[in-house]
Amino acid sequence: MKPKEIQKLIELVEKSDISELEVSRWGRRVRITKSSTVSVAKSSADSVVISSTPPPIRPLSAITAPVASVETIEIPAPAKAPDQNVFEVKSPMVGTFYRAPAPDATPYVQVGDIVSQNQVLCIIEAMKLMNEIESEVRGRIIEISVENARPVEYNQVLFKIEKL
Repeated sequence: MKPKEIQKLIELVEKSDISELEVSRWGRRVRITKSSTVSVAKSSADSVVISSTPPPIRPLSAITAPVASVETIEIPAPAKAPDQNVFEVKSPMVGTFYRAPAPDATPYVQVGDIVSQNQVLCIIEAMKLMNEIESEVRGRIIEISVENARPVEYNQVLFKIEKL
């Protein structure tokens, strides 16, 4: 947010009956509150941080017009992009996740297994239909993110595969 815009917001708060105003634009938030004592500090990334300290106790007749203070809050950056060499197999539907074709059968895959493209990784049961989920890439299973016989949501990560 530009300094002129912040100044206009401060003037707006000073002239109005509101005691606090918060505005969010372009990944930054600015909060302006009325106070009688203000301290100003410059921080990195060209953002201005103005914080208030509690006013000293004075007789009511000695209090002058309130002054606005501004507090800039940084919004955290988005999470780091996933490794380009790791492929996430996500659930195409809501249902129940099964690692094996039957309760007493061995699982389709284990962590560390090498899988080929179109190899069955698991089954998702949805409305009494068993849907086989296949690998879209050749690689090594590095993580199985869901426990057997647990419900899964649409687009939930089921497996992480390191591409080979």
